[in-house]
Amino acid sequence: MASGWKRDFCHVLTSVYFGHHNPKPNISASSQKIFWQQVFYLQLQYRPMADSSRSSLYTELTLGCLQIQLGVICSVGIWTLSEAKLQAAQAHQTWKSPSEWTQGVIKINPTPILMAAPENFNPSLRLPPVLPKPPQNSSSPTTSTQPQTPDAVLESIYTDYRYDIKNFDQTNFFLEPTVQFRLSNGNKIFFKTGFNFFEQPGVESITNFPLQVGWQGKIEQLTLQTAVGVDVFNRLPTAINLKARVEASISPQVSPSGKLLSAVILSGNLEQGPYKFNARTLGNQITAWRFGPDLYWQIDRDTSLLSSLRLGSYNDGNSEVQSFSRLERKFGQFSLGANLFTLSYDRNLERTSGYFSPPDFLVYNAEVAWEGDIANFLRCRLAANLGQQRLKGQFDNANTYQTRCTVKLSPNIEADLGYSFSNVRNQDTGGSAYSGNALTGQLRVKF
Repeated sequence: MASGWKRDFCHVLTSVYFGHHNPKPNISASSQKIFWQQVFYLQLQYRPMADSSRSSLYTELTLGCLQIQLGVICSVGIWTLSEAKLQAAQAHQTWKSPSEWTQGVIKINPTPILMAAPENFNPSLRLPPVLPKPPQNSSSPTTSTQPQTPDAVLESIYTDYRYDIKNFDQTNFFLEPTVQFRLSNGNKIFFKTGFNFFEQPGVESITNFPLQVGWQGKIEQLTLQTAVGVDVFNRLPTAINLKARVEASISPQVSPSGKLLSAVILSGNLEQGPYKFNARTLGNQITAWRFGPDLYWQIDRDTSLLSSLRLGSYNDGNSEVQSFSRLERKFGQFSLGANLFTLSYDRNLERTSGYFSPPDFLVYNAEVAWEGDIANFLRCRLAANLGQQRLKGQFDNANTYQTRCTVKLSPNIEADLGYSFSNVRNQDTGGSAYSGNALTGQLRVKF
């Protein structure tokens, strides 16, 4: 009986000891209740015997407990190893090192361990730890490896050429190059200069050097173009010139190939400067303000209408109203056109001011034209206009013949060369016949 209660009491003490020190005792609430009942029962049952023979039983009790505790310790060791393996399989459980407890400001939780992750089988697949981003200083400039877009890029150089010869020995020559730059915001600026020469019988010849700077940009759906400059002459005072244009496109429709199918384009124009009609007009220092609207209507793929109106006011007190309309229909490489031109001045000041200023002038004609590729690098256009003109109430034939060819010298260089002959009056010659020849051209270099 003594050995039995000793064994039971030692078992209870051992359970109490390991249950108190185990950080995660595997004892449920019901087991704890049964356990404390057994302790209380043993205390009541064996209290008298313990009081009567405490000294004699102390040694035997101690040896018996040591034997039983040794067995329990072995069992608990095996259970602890099993528990450790079980805890290692739980991916979400982590532990803290002493250094983590001392870091109270910044604490980074370790990445959960996945037992079946590929990097556990192949260490080369392990990703380096993600370091926290240092705070960015807003005042320090940011560096970029992308090349910066320049503020202005040379886009093109256009050189216009025109040489007019009339049968009354009047000659006008124009050579004006224009250099155009594209800005980083999409707008354009251009610089225009040139060399112009005017010669006329009975008048000293005049040389002109125009200088002009302009800007073109868009504001929502409007395209704006402005230019201002000066005209320098060899024997005349320097004069100021300016131009302005605003354009709006209404409901444009473009084919996938980039061809305009239909659109209505409205524009308003304003210009002021010396009237470069001939040497006599420039010698009289005639300047003019001109303003008015333009209308271009692409009716369908092959039909278009152009209409223009200009109102002019001259510094000699004269004024003008000028209009032009053209209807064109294309048939493959051929086209048919109808033109109507009217010109009306308040006073006829041709004898004093030098420019053609009829009170009533009318021209209408029909045009037949062909345009096509002659070679891979050569494209030409031939046109003939047949019609009538009216001056001072008298009608006369109004015929014009034109040719123009475009030569593609390289992918970025093109040149136009044209010639025209016309008997449409640009001068009041009385009963004498009038004719004019013009040699025109343009050289375009794109970058």
